[in-house]
Amino acid sequence: MTTLDAPRAPFRRSRATRSNFELYSWLFMRGSGVVLIALVFGHLFVNLVAGDGIKAIDFAFVGGKWSSPFWQTWDLLMLWLAELHGVNGVRTVINDYAEKDSTRIVLKTLLLVSAAVVLVLGTLVIFTFDPCPVGEPANLLPSFCTQ
Repeated sequence: MTTLDAPRAPFRRSRATRSNFELYSWLFMRGSGVVLIALVFGHLFVNLVAGDGIKAIDFAFVGGKWSSPFWQTWDLLMLWLAELHGVNGVRTVINDYAEKDSTRIVLKTLLLVSAAVVLVLGTLVIFTFDPCPVGEPANLLPSFCTQ
């Protein structure tokens, strides 16, 4: 039978749990959320409102955007913050609802592995994207490509 401490008993924190990880995680969620709102609305404004709207978004548009280090950095920051923000939220849900330690460990391991794969692949796509592939028809390429 499990006994509970009296409601007014002082909280005793063990030495093993003396970490501020959850505090920093909570602060990260608030900070990354604010930054993500600015990044996402900036992204939506540039892609959908400024210019010709959604009909202008094609391979050439993305190629032109990602030829600029500014937009590469913008999209990379948006990818990383969104991924880490989401992973932190799912980690919290796993902590709240996984009852067995073994289940919690398996779920968190799967979460971290999948997050690492998405971050690595997304980063590679952003930085290795070639807007001027060799051998493609000129009418499909952005105007800045010289072939």
